[in-house]
Amino acid sequence: KSCQTGKISTAETAVQSHTSRDAGVQTDQSKDAVQDFQQEVQVDYTGLLSFLQRVEDAVIKELNKNWKSRAFDGFEVNWTDQNETVLCLHTLSYPEAQDQNLQVTSLSWNATGAVLACSYGRLDSGDWSTEKSYVCTWNLDRRGLNPQRPDLVVDVPSSVMCLAFHPSQPSLIAGGLFSGELVVWDTSRREDPVIWRTGMTDDTHTDPVYQVNWLPEAKHRNHARLLSASTDGKILVWREERDGRLALAEGFAMVAQQIPRSSRLKKLAWGEVAVGVTSLSFSHFDPRVFVVGAEGGYSLKCSTAAETLALQRTASSVPLRAPAELAFSPHGGPVYSVSCSPFHRQNLFLSCGTDGQVHLHSMLQPQPLISLQLSQKYLFCVRWSPVRPLVFAAASGEGDVHLFDFEKSSRKPAVSLKQAAGERPVYCLEFNIKQTQLLAAGDATGTVKVWQLSSDFTEQGPREMNRLEQLASEMTD
Repeated sequence: KSCQTGKISTAETAVQSHTSRDAGVQTDQSKDAVQDFQQEVQVDYTGLLSFLQRVEDAVIKELNKNWKSRAFDGFEVNWTDQNETVLCLHTLSYPEAQDQNLQVTSLSWNATGAVLACSYGRLDSGDWSTEKSYVCTWNLDRRGLNPQRPDLVVDVPSSVMCLAFHPSQPSLIAGGLFSGELVVWDTSRREDPVIWRTGMTDDTHTDPVYQVNWLPEAKHRNHARLLSASTDGKILVWREERDGRLALAEGFAMVAQQIPRSSRLKKLAWGEVAVGVTSLSFSHFDPRVFVVGAEGGYSLKCSTAAETLALQRTASSVPLRAPAELAFSPHGGPVYSVSCSPFHRQNLFLSCGTDGQVHLHSMLQPQPLISLQLSQKYLFCVRWSPVRPLVFAAASGEGDVHLFDFEKSSRKPAVSLKQAAGERPVYCLEFNIKQTQLLAAGDATGTVKVWQLSSDFTEQGPREMNRLEQLASEMTD
């Protein structure tokens, strides 16, 4: 027997509408539409009432139960769209600086959070001390933003190593130079933006300035002193003079002989030698306390209230003091960056350096709470998030920006962003305190990328502060 379906019959039908009608939509209503609108909707009120009476007890019972529940304690409603991806919003560069193979050495956001400044210079080998460099600014809120044409370009005769916008005056920016000088520019003055400088005197740093900070003055909110740190071992505080000079107000000198030694740190070479300062970060809870990263690989807890005079032989117009109070366990090479937590009363800070590790430290003990190997090459910068107590970012020699979230893992990054191709290092990064979804990073190719962080990295969880305290106390135990 053969199995075969009966012959399938097919037919083709062309479907085409033969009539068409245009409908004009206009805000003036036609009479028909008004009539339709005014027709009363029929509601079965009797049925609705009996339904509500039937379910009333059950609904009241559930509402009371929910009212007493603690399930949503600390929960804050987020009305914005959730997103989980980190996007590159802008890729900024100054072609003239790139033609000279200059690298992005430092970044700073201004007081409004709208303007980003970057400095160009060199951080690798080569005779670059005499090369001219640039400071460029972009206003990211400007409509006609051109990523390859900065709003302002300042030519600087020496390589600019670090930048810092004034905390409350959006147009003032300070820079530390390879020559050891400090300069303050006013970006609102296009023709001659330099308004203060240290010049070359006996007080000026003799090594490159790697960090510059504004110190707010308690009496005058708009007045701020300027602090600079250099590998010559000096941390100097400058005040503005009327003639456009920055004059030395007070200062500190890091001398190895005067650093309190822990028995575990005996392997370090101690003596009457200057300790090169590469980075510095102030505590957010005690304005006198700051942490210093040093060329010798260790971090030091210091205080501006120190009164002991420093044992140093160089000339200075003011007596320099010895600020070091405690040395922390060292990295395997120079420390390039330190960052104090903006949240934690136990005073946590992060440090990173040439060994590719990030150390999480408590200021109460010399040993790190955690050591994380994030890179096989150097780590150049680490920054704590200004809004999430458990999040930090690190910039690596492989060209990555690592975003870390202790809530998700205490061992590996939550996201690693490829910033620069060909393993060109990322040298600097800065979170935006005003527009907290923005993170800027600058690299060896002369490119600045502005990353838009997902809500995962910008929204604090209900018990995040407690989790950080718990993390610190667990590790201290």
